[in-house]
Amino acid sequence: MGEFEVHRVRFFGLVPAGVRCLAYQPRGGRLALARTDGAVEVYNFAANYFQEKVIPGHEARSVEALCWVTGDRLFGAGLGGEISEYDLSRLCVACSVDGGGGPIWSMAANSSGTQLAIGCEDGSVKLFQVVPGGIQFERNLDRRKGRILCLSWHPSDTHIAAGSIDILRVFDVRSGQTVQRVMVNYHVHKVKRECIVWSIAFLSSGTVVTSDSFGRVQFWDWERGTLLESHTVSTSSVLSLAVSEEEDSIVVGTSTGATYQFQLLPVKMGSLEKRWVRTKPFQHHTHDVRAVAHSSTALISGGLDAQLVIRPLMEKMQKKGYEAALRKFTFPHRRLVSCARKARLLLFQFSQHLELWRLGSTDETGKDGEVLPLCRMPEHLVQLKSKGPEHIYCSCVSPCGSWLAYSTASRFHLYRVRYEGDSISVKKVPKVPKLLLPAYQLQFSADSDHLFVASARGSVHVLQLLEPGGCKHLHSYRPTAECPEAVYLLAVSSDGHWLAAASGDWAIHIYNLKCFKHHCTVPTYDCAVTALAIHPITNNLVIAYSDQQLFEFSIPEKQYTAWSRTVQNQGLHKVWLERDSPITHITFNPKNPSHILLHDIYMFCVLDKSLPLPDNSALLMNQSTLKQLPETARQRQLHAFKICKKFQPLLFADLLDENCLVMVERPIMDFKTQLPLPIQQKKFGT
Repeated sequence: MGEFEVHRVRFFGLVPAGVRCLAYQPRGGRLALARTDGAVEVYNFAANYFQEKVIPGHEARSVEALCWVTGDRLFGAGLGGEISEYDLSRLCVACSVDGGGGPIWSMAANSSGTQLAIGCEDGSVKLFQVVPGGIQFERNLDRRKGRILCLSWHPSDTHIAAGSIDILRVFDVRSGQTVQRVMVNYHVHKVKRECIVWSIAFLSSGTVVTSDSFGRVQFWDWERGTLLESHTVSTSSVLSLAVSEEEDSIVVGTSTGATYQFQLLPVKMGSLEKRWVRTKPFQHHTHDVRAVAHSSTALISGGLDAQLVIRPLMEKMQKKGYEAALRKFTFPHRRLVSCARKARLLLFQFSQHLELWRLGSTDETGKDGEVLPLCRMPEHLVQLKSKGPEHIYCSCVSPCGSWLAYSTASRFHLYRVRYEGDSISVKKVPKVPKLLLPAYQLQFSADSDHLFVASARGSVHVLQLLEPGGCKHLHSYRPTAECPEAVYLLAVSSDGHWLAAASGDWAIHIYNLKCFKHHCTVPTYDCAVTALAIHPITNNLVIAYSDQQLFEFSIPEKQYTAWSRTVQNQGLHKVWLERDSPITHITFNPKNPSHILLHDIYMFCVLDKSLPLPDNSALLMNQSTLKQLPETARQRQLHAFKICKKFQPLLFADLLDENCLVMVERPIMDFKTQLPLPIQQKKFGT
């Protein structure tokens, strides 16, 4: 693997926002997730659960509910009182309509996806018709006092159940009248506090399922208004609830971080009578589980601890293996850190500001694994705040450290940075070219003379940077065929000759920067691109996909390389392919042209193309394990993959020079200490 001096960085103070709501789309196998900062993410289950879309948040936009409707359209609503449709191609809000009832607490779509119902602060339930290009107000249902906290349509679309404080109601959709009213705290003796119905589900059998602040999951006969079953699962609130498509399984989430599964099972073997039974408790979260969803094969939960947890149901799995593995996602599947190699600077991206740091240094040398004392401590140089309520889409620092750029939904900013001794000055570049905003990815050229801006509809803009501090629009590249999707990944060759751009339709286009024209398109592969980079010597494009496959494409020859064909013929190691964290960054070591350096959240890998690929019988060990083996055993385990798992969670890794690496970590417990304290549970023996 070779020895590197490693800068181990742990001062990136990222605190991921908690999960507020989920919406699972069974037909497309996609999961929409909204966070407490208003950001919306889309995960593609077919593409190995890759986070393929991210719409950054907005200070004035909270998202309390998400809904998929017909035509794979996604709607969100929140306490701002507006219903928004998201443009999943341009990754922004396409249009918004005022709900007309104050803050919106809940939203649900009917089974055909043609109508939306919203629950408002003023106690009203409003119906909207889904039409091409937006939604249209239809009518109000019977209004009563008390905010509507949760909604659910009957599968026949004839009735809507709504939960409020102390009460649940059932509405007839056609007449708009309340046809049933049930006091949910009636069966609690000496009630001194209000009972909040946090979540509700309307089953095809006519049963209404509620979860409430008393820690109960209750089953009601809506026609008679009677309680069928009641299960107390927690001493605190049951905040969320979701039902499987077959209506034989329910998942609930609590404010203690626990999730529970209920299953509809026969009372005894061979009996036709069935009862709901609490079968499986899980404790994957530390804080409130505000959102749950139920796919055909898994229980999905999101908590205020920022974790998305996908727990497969073993009885639904064809075989016990990779597909049955538990998955946890905390950090984004994209880079929030950029590096100025020559200046040894790091730029950290937060939701509404950027931080520029200078790395520390040492005069000492030592043995492998030894921690060296610093002669110069890391230095926080600049904090750049973004004005306005919009969150930052992307950012970048030039290799020389003299330029900073970032983009929000409506504004693009470029700054000139100057260093004079221990002082630093940052000046905004005036009159930047008006581009098609937002920018989805920014990339400086190796010589810091050009800035490449990824834009909508597959286009990439090139800006020429001018001294002492200006820029001009040089050219715009567009794919040969019409592309509705935005470009989200860029890679530029070190010689300034080639540009590779990956768009949301998973196509990779390569442009010739000298001739200002489209060069070729990489053969289509049916999976999302997670990282790409161009080798500084060979100009081969190395591509990582969400299914963990690796390809190497020769740009000059417009074809896959011999090594890439060998990889596809022989196949990668089973353990490598079963990783659930995507590769987020690829770089190269000019000292060893056969080395490819790449990383995900849990490992850093040096891939040596000069060594043979491991077969499935070989152990894909990490380096610390290999060092403990005798020399003869180590030689037998020699293969192309040199894996290090010492640095976790690894948000960024890059090569500063041929002997020096920088690793940016964000330990889970470091940011969890900044979260509100969870509800404490009494544990036996304490």
